[in-house]
Amino acid sequence: MLEQALVQMLLLLGATVAVVLVFQRLRIPPSLGYLLVGVLLGSHTAGPVVPDDTIRVIAEFGIVFLLFTIGLSFSLPQIYALRHTILGLGTAQVALTTAVVGVLAWWLGLPGPAAFVVGAVFAQSSTTIITKQLMEQGESQTRHGRLGTTMSVFQDITAVPFVVVIPVLGVAAAQEVAGALGLALAKALLAFAIVLVSGRLLLRPLFHLVAERRSAELFTLTVLFVSLVSAWTTKTLGLSMAFGAFLAGMVLGDTEFRHQVESTIRPFRDVLLGLFFVSIGMLVEPALLPAIWWEALLGALALLGIKLGLVTLIVRLSGVEMQTAFRTGLLLAVGGEFGFALLAIGLEGRVIDSYPAQVVLTSVLFSMILAPFLIRYNQPLAARLFGRVTPKPEEVAPPPQEPEEQGHVVICGFGRTGQTVARFLESEGVAYVALDLDPAIVREARLAGQPVYFGDSSDAAVLENVGLERARLLIISHEDRPAALKTLRHAVQLNPGVPAVVRTQDEGSVAELIAAGASEVIPETLEASMILTSHSLQALGVPLYRVTRHLQEQRTSHYRMLRELFRGSLDSIQDLRPAAEQERLHSVVLSEGSPAIGHSLAELDTERDQVSVTAMVRQDRRRRYPEADTEVQADDVLVLLGTRDNLERVERRLTGGEATEAGE
Repeated sequence: MLEQALVQMLLLLGATVAVVLVFQRLRIPPSLGYLLVGVLLGSHTAGPVVPDDTIRVIAEFGIVFLLFTIGLSFSLPQIYALRHTILGLGTAQVALTTAVVGVLAWWLGLPGPAAFVVGAVFAQSSTTIITKQLMEQGESQTRHGRLGTTMSVFQDITAVPFVVVIPVLGVAAAQEVAGALGLALAKALLAFAIVLVSGRLLLRPLFHLVAERRSAELFTLTVLFVSLVSAWTTKTLGLSMAFGAFLAGMVLGDTEFRHQVESTIRPFRDVLLGLFFVSIGMLVEPALLPAIWWEALLGALALLGIKLGLVTLIVRLSGVEMQTAFRTGLLLAVGGEFGFALLAIGLEGRVIDSYPAQVVLTSVLFSMILAPFLIRYNQPLAARLFGRVTPKPEEVAPPPQEPEEQGHVVICGFGRTGQTVARFLESEGVAYVALDLDPAIVREARLAGQPVYFGDSSDAAVLENVGLERARLLIISHEDRPAALKTLRHAVQLNPGVPAVVRTQDEGSVAELIAAGASEVIPETLEASMILTSHSLQALGVPLYRVTRHLQEQRTSHYRMLRELFRGSLDSIQDLRPAAEQERLHSVVLSEGSPAIGHSLAELDTERDQVSVTAMVRQDRRRRYPEADTEVQADDVLVLLGTRDNLERVERRLTGGEATEAGE
């Protein structure tokens, strides 16, 4: 039995590698290769057969991990910013497509319940194909890409009430259908509350605890556990597993761990998504094609045409310019994998007969075969129809994005040198994103409003997640030479032209780092941080006189910025002074009820304890060196500079309670 299972697995993997390799060489989307493997190894074709029961069970986790990844890209603030898109455009698209297709199917002779099933199936779009194809061609962060992705995710959520309604169509009274639908919506709200509330309370502390162990194996196990336990939670409530994974991804998407989490889950996601497409290919019955091919082709054309027209119209009426609306319509015109699940439920409940179900199934498959080509060439098609329109900025401005999703600098390592460079970049208004593996530094820096994430900068996936391919400059400020070499090699592949400024301890590795792709290598000297900053600002095009002025200001102020550091639990900074005498940064949250609220910074008089306020974060907006007359409000974060004992004394005075260990 074991030997047979091994042979079948080798057959599946071998066929998949061969077919996908050929498709990639021919520049054909790999998803179509997976579909072909499913057809060849399915039970409906001659030749070797791989049982599809186990594959379908495993492949379902591909959808779970896909929705988990999508959730990472749509944090709660972004979902709130896109609420009109999700609720307005998403609801209109699903409702109108279901109604138009359902009425058309009823007019062609199908019973009302069966026509409703056909409309519900055609209303779904493949989040899998849309997301995967957009990522492959670098359009996932474009306006039409984000619109298409958010609307397709909303369609996946609307599958929940369809799953409840379809089985009782035609056999239940209207009030029973309404009751079942209400129960499904109540369950969805309960799942939303459970995952989001427990996630906010548990996930960030859990990942901080795991990150402190510095074990890649433990981090991977934790990511898998969190995604699957969230999927299990919604499954237990009778909802989609993918819905729970999406919610968990949203919670983690608002934390400093999201880039490392996405890098960790990606290999599992890609392999299991391939199996999902293989399982879809196994549903095809080639023997029926001669009898139904023309009906299926007309159905596919109707699906693509109706959805393209409706989505384009809806998005255009929302105020988006025509070319972007049309490109969004091309993305969503494809049929979706959740449609197969709805069709299977309709067959099981005898709401739709076998013959029309096969026509609908084949129509959706035809659309999925055509979809990657429509998505890949969406820009040339739109340009050919509407010309190369230059839209108004307000019409195409993307949703609020993190700094790393625009023009930015990537800083690898956020110790003394990385923080010094970041402060000069901030003073010049240059966007940056930093990576570090010390959770203590990351926690403090993010609390202070800085774009710092937990992540291994020598991991190509992490660099891709922070947008290195769109970066203006790469700075490697840590002391790990092997990791720096790996980072440079990945940078050459992701963004061959990006300037790379690298710090090293001595001159012995300069030649090796330059050979790996570094444009500037700065050996350690007494003013290594200042030199690195000078090179970085000049590489960004800052005028030399301004660079000189910044350096002179720091020298005359006794290197004030250079002393402002978050100290990590494994800080490698060499300092001859005892730890208690070393100045460090510490972020203090002033919650409701704090004695400091309502007082100005001058009234707080932190200077008497030799502690200075270097920054204030209010409503996610960071202000450097706030004025002395600034009044403190609830939920403000003050970033303080001083020695450990002085910081703890000031924190107790400001909060009226116990102080945390500053910077440890």
